[in-house]
Parts: sequence; C-alpha cells; structure tokens
Amino acid sequence: MLVSGCDIGSLTAKAVILRDGQQVAACIEPVGADASASAASILKKALAVAGLSGKDLDCCCATGYGRQQVAAADMNMSEISCHGLGAHSLDESIRTIIDIGGQDCKVIAVDAKGGVQDFAMNDKCAAGTGRCLEVLAGTIEVELSKLGALAQKSRKPVNITNKCSIFMELEVIDRMLEKKKQKDIAAGICDAVARRVAGLAKSVGLEERVCVTGGVAQNLGVIERLAGHLGMSFVDLPINPQMVGAYGAAVFAERAVGTKKGA
Repeated sequence: MLVSGCDIGSLTAKAVILRDGQQVAACIEPVGADASASAASILKKALAVAGLSGKDLDCCCATGYGRQQVAAADMNMSEISCHGLGAHSLDESIRTIIDIGGQDCKVIAVDAKGGVQDFAMNDKCAAGTGRCLEVLAGTIEVELSKLGALAQKSRKPVNITNKCSIFMELEVIDRMLEKKKQKDIAAGICDAVARRVAGLAKSVGLEERVCVTGGVAQNLGVIERLAGHLGMSFVDLPINPQMVGAYGAAVFAERAVGTKKGA
C-alpha cells in the first residue's frame, strides 16, 4: 500500500509518503504565493525521493490551511486531527500534542486511539507562534534558525511582558535601546512565546504524555522554557516534528484505503 500526506501550512509545505506503514519519503519547502503550485511541487519532490510517480499512490490526504488547494488529494482532514493521529501513531503513549505552527498554536488532547477529545487554539494573535518568533528575531537581527541556540547562552534573560506581538516588538526595541545583550533579549523572546503557549496548554489540561509538533518544536530556546513553565519533559518523536501533520494525513489515507479494501 502506497499513500501520501500533504500538509500545506501558512509558511511551509510538507509531504510524507508511506509504504505499508513505513515512511519512505518526507520533504518540506516554503509555501509560495500559489498554494496549489506549492502542493504540486512538494508532492512531486517526495515522490521523486521515493522513486515513485503520482499514479503509484493508492490515496493522498491533504491537511493544513491550503488543503483545499491540493489537486492530487483524494480526501482532506483538519490539521488538528492530523497532528493528533500523527503523533499518536508515532508513539501510542502520547495523550497531549502541543502544535506550535507558523500562524497559530494548538493544544490537542487525544484518546487511546489517537482520536481528538478536546483542543484549544490561539488563532487571534500571532504571539505564541512561529511568525512571532520570526518577526522578533528579525528585530534583533538574528536568523530565526539561530535564535534558540543564542537564547540558550543567556543567564540573564530580559523580561518581555506584553502579550501582543506588535507591542512585544516595541518592547524588544526598548531593550535594544537599553543596550541589553543580544543573547538576553533572545532568551526573553523565547520565554515570552513559551509563556503564551503554556497558558494555552493549561486551559486544556495536560494528560501525560506530551509531545510538541510544528516548526517551533525545533527551537530549543522555546521548548526548554515551555517545559519549565509546565513542569514536565516532552516525548521525543522519531521524525522531524514539523512533519507530524503530513504524517498524520498519510495515516488517514492509509486507513481510508484499508476501509475501502475491506468493504
């Protein structure tokens, strides 16, 4: 059985291909102005990595903001369902998923089968998202990919108190004018985002065990502080945490094919 999951998010496009339940390809690239073109591009790349063509696929499931733009999709599912099932399929002990994406943050509680029981979502403000980190990293002239490592070097993080991303940026500028060290401002940025995510997580209630997905999961400056605010450690996933939504979509595609064959 060959299936694919295609996750077209606000900032990146991801595709995963499974062969009989085993991942054989996983690709990611920035989303362009045309979501449908990005979907076609990322799926083509994943198929090339696996040495396949579109006609070899039994099913393709799309997810993410641009899921309606995936021309090759046979079905689509919400990113909440895909992150929930994806994380659970990778580790059946997981009961809570914290997904920190480019434009929103979600906290998802799943049952013993990976089905969504409850969730909370921060989609009204960019604070607590990858986009917020990107803007603030740019303000202090640090590459986003290097922000977390820089923050880890700090011993005196500044305190950023605003909860709005726009006012957070103004506060960061104030700290710069005060000649605070770049690493201490970076640590303050990561801590501010972590506090916003922790507040959302507590609103749902955390069931052990917990994992973090999405692009921000790769920022250890945020993740270490988030773990501290929640008083827990997170489950390490066996794949890139940014790919979990696409992986979950592929699992949904696999289930759809199995159901069809069993009909």
